[in-house]
Amino acid sequence: MKKLSQTHQKHILNLMIKKSILLICLSVFLFGCQTDQDKNKTLLFVGSFTDKKPGEGIYVYEFDLETGEAHLKNTIDTLTNTSFLKLSPNGKYLYSVADSQMKYNGKIAAFKVDVSKSKLVFINTQDCGGVNPAHLEIDKSGNYLTNSNYSDGSLSLFKLNKNGSLSKSLQVLRFKDSSIVKNRQASSHIHSSNFSSDGNYLFAQDLGADKLRKFTLDTLHKKLKQQQEIKTKPGSGPRHFTFHPNEKFGYLVNELSGKINVYNYENGNLNFIEEYTTYQKKQDIYRAADIHISPDGKFLYASNRGPEEDTIVIFSIDKKTGKLQLVGHQQTFGAHPRNFGIDASGTFLLVANMHTNRVVIFKRNKETGKLTKLSNEISVRNPSSIQIKTYNLY
Repeated sequence: MKKLSQTHQKHILNLMIKKSILLICLSVFLFGCQTDQDKNKTLLFVGSFTDKKPGEGIYVYEFDLETGEAHLKNTIDTLTNTSFLKLSPNGKYLYSVADSQMKYNGKIAAFKVDVSKSKLVFINTQDCGGVNPAHLEIDKSGNYLTNSNYSDGSLSLFKLNKNGSLSKSLQVLRFKDSSIVKNRQASSHIHSSNFSSDGNYLFAQDLGADKLRKFTLDTLHKKLKQQQEIKTKPGSGPRHFTFHPNEKFGYLVNELSGKINVYNYENGNLNFIEEYTTYQKKQDIYRAADIHISPDGKFLYASNRGPEEDTIVIFSIDKKTGKLQLVGHQQTFGAHPRNFGIDASGTFLLVANMHTNRVVIFKRNKETGKLTKLSNEISVRNPSSIQIKTYNLY
């Protein structure tokens, strides 16, 4: 056998070294990709009505941000009508209304989120100070929680302790007012509240009085101080509200008129800009419900709960003026979409179709805002609230 020349041997050695380096680099890359996937976990929390008796009402799922699949990991079955959920800003704690739509005072329940085990750990409950708690809000610091009581038109304030537990209510504000829709507006109905991004102001939506009630948060004395009232058109029925990520605009969905009000927000003041219809066609009865903006601030979504149309309306947002442009309507493939949520990446939108007992999952087109239904669905009895968050495990 002919002996290889020294030059040829060096050439072969160099090729072997390059190949080894390439394999090492490929291994590092693949390991890095796997590590990125393993170090994040997305949890989906679904709240529901439990037929006015203790039962399975809060569900915890692991949600796959690649496929849109959800896998049930934990349930809470000791409370009644846990119909609205709210995560703390840091995601460490979950709060739920309890005993909603009952004839006696409801409660607020606090849970610690055990991310590693994908479960909730009960902390405590407190009397919410009113009848039929319908909505929870937490200020950006994570120190204060407000609860909106629909049936007796009251708003309660709580301090959140460092361990996530709820203090007893610091304050319960009660309102007496009415408007023109006799069967829905004979008295005040506080349906939701929202802190401004700076945490200095709170706006409470009063469906019964056609008003947004403005408050300042006095952290020194730990109480809300009522400021001005912002009136909407008679018969509007203010329900839910959201601020734009750029903090320049606010958007109100009105349940009874099926319209969205757009406001300019500056120095704690909301100034009306324009209104938009949420339904495709004129209805005898409107039941507009929830409202959210995509994380990039480009699109606004709101839900319509029958009686003739169960849809998500999609608008594009002009970030300079705050005005909306209709993109279209997406049927929800179920009845009564009471609540919906968008994950932080803006990839998925999940709809709680309460009357057909399922959460329907849509993939979002981030360029057009349009929605595509996935085959994956979640079977839940009377789903009514969605919270979703991606956690870093390291």
